[in-house]
Formats: sequence, C-alpha cells, structure tokens
Amino acid sequence: MSSFLVKICGLSTPESLEWALSAGADLVGLVHFSKSPRHVPVDVATAQARQVAGRAKTVVLTVDAGDELLNHIVATIAPDVLQLHGHESPDRVAEVRTRFGRPVIKALGIGGSEDVAAARAYAGAADLLLYDAKPPKDASRPGGLGVVFDWSLLEGAPTPFLLSGGLDPTNVGDAVRRVRPFGVDVSSGVESAPGVKDESRIRAFVAAARAASEEGQR
Repeated sequence: MSSFLVKICGLSTPESLEWALSAGADLVGLVHFSKSPRHVPVDVATAQARQVAGRAKTVVLTVDAGDELLNHIVATIAPDVLQLHGHESPDRVAEVRTRFGRPVIKALGIGGSEDVAAARAYAGAADLLLYDAKPPKDASRPGGLGVVFDWSLLEGAPTPFLLSGGLDPTNVGDAVRRVRPFGVDVSSGVESAPGVKDESRIRAFVAAARAASEEGQR
C-alpha cells in the first residue's frame, strides 16, 4: 500500500471491485449492514475478499455488531481490517481490536467542534479514525449519505485519519490539499445511483486524490 491511502467503500459486485483494484485503491470496503443499499451478505463478501487478496486490503464495515457476528465475519471473510461505523464506545473499539486481532477503523460523524473533542477518546483505541459527515437524527444509516462537512473543524483533530463525507472526483483534490489527511474514503461519490458504482468516477477519484497527495510531497 502507498503511504497515502485511497479507500473505495460500498463495493458489491465483482465488476466494481475490479474497477477499484485496477484504479489503484489501497483499501476496498464491503458493507455488512442490512439497511444500506450497499449491503453484501457474508457469503458474497467471502468471495469478494478472495478477489481482492494480494491486490489491496479488504475492509468489512459493520454497525454496532456483536461478538457473534464479528466472529463469523472474521472466521468466514477473513478481512484485513474491521471498520466500526456505529455508536461503539472507545472501550468497545479497543475490545474488538484485541479480541479479533484485526486493525480497526472507527468512523466518527463530525458536525461541530464537540464531535472533534469527543474523537480524542478514540485516538488510542482505533488504528485509524475516519471522519464522516454527522448524519441527521432521523437517518436510517450512519454513512454513505454524500454530505460534505466543514473541514476546518478538523484543525487539531486526532490523527491519523481518513477523510470521508461527500467526497467525489471534483472535490477530493481540494480536500486533500486543504486537510492533508492520512487518506480519503468514498462511497456515494463514485456512484451513478445509490449502491451502483461507476467505473469512470472511481478512476477519476483515485487519480485526483493521488495527484493532490503527490503535490503535497514535492
């Protein structure tokens, strides 16, 4: 993997996985959450993880999953990374990381400075934080909503982190230049419809993110 990470999340077909892999994604995200239009069952995700093996890292995203489900996911899919996208506490994140022997990404919704302050409790519990737009209270799912939040809130936020929330091929370059994250994550921003990935958008997103990252290293 490169030092700057590009993650394409919510992939659900062999074709979309291939697009992300051939475009040079470092991390590919498989969503196991029934309320999401990007949900993939465990048996499907198992086959997809085999497709990814040796080419990128497989991330399985869950929302407030219990030990039984996580054990099944780890034993069956064997993901490289677990992403926790619910209301998991810092203690729960640390517990998952230790119990299941996988690196953990903890997603946190950011809507104000108080959310950044709360993120500090997770800095030692997760291997990597992911800052996403905070969903509205009546939202049926915690992410993949295509909303950009105020990036200036992240000044002084715990690191390392992936930046997410409303990113797409047209704004990811600006996001990388302004925020200087450890990496970026996208789902709805490379889709033609909810859950339907678009090859040209995936390739454009990866290219724009890489170009902006390389600018910052010159």
